[in-house]
Amino acid sequence: MTLKAALVVIAKAPAAGLSKTRLCPPCTPEQAAALAEAALRDTLVAAAATPAARRVLLLEGAPGSWAPEGFEVVPQRGSELGERLTAGFDDIGVPALIVAADVPQVTPALLQEGLEALLVPDTEAVLGPTEDGGYWAIGLSRSHPGAFDGVPMSTSGTLDAQRDRLTELGLARRELPCLRDVDSMADALAVAWASPATRFAGAVAALPEPARRAPSPVAADRLLLR
Repeated sequence: MTLKAALVVIAKAPAAGLSKTRLCPPCTPEQAAALAEAALRDTLVAAAATPAARRVLLLEGAPGSWAPEGFEVVPQRGSELGERLTAGFDDIGVPALIVAADVPQVTPALLQEGLEALLVPDTEAVLGPTEDGGYWAIGLSRSHPGAFDGVPMSTSGTLDAQRDRLTELGLARRELPCLRDVDSMADALAVAWASPATRFAGAVAALPEPARRAPSPVAADRLLLR
């Protein structure tokens, strides 16, 4: 059954010096870009296997060989993330679920859960929390131009501020399971260990030992033994 909503992956085109810069150090810019590409590929594969009415890549930059067929490519607009999300919903239309590309462990079943939640009567918003206080997914069932007003992005308070904003607008929401997104090498090691079959895990395992250094040596040891 095709779900009558758009599934949107928001991403930067992977490029050295522009992608996952918080992984540097211990990664080089090229290594960080390789991890970003692997995570993006995993996310797109999961999205391609999800029964959405439309599959969209909301992209900053130009699509590369990693971009699969069957996705509309829509350029991002705006200078900061809240503006880009607002413009994305405007350009793509609603209902739509926008998913970040830095949760390579995401599955088609979880994405389908998000779309189904968005289509439940009286549900107007969907949020997918992350462990660091942000969110990996947000969906709207109808247009709300002010949905991101006053929400600071990429902070430990982003999720709570977004919840408060949706409540201020009177939007009934549902929440998806909490995931760990990849911002640091500790995150990368933990996500790779938990999801060893992903391209992302393979890319992490292929890094030279110095690039796998993280505050969690146990995670690094486990990855080497996988």
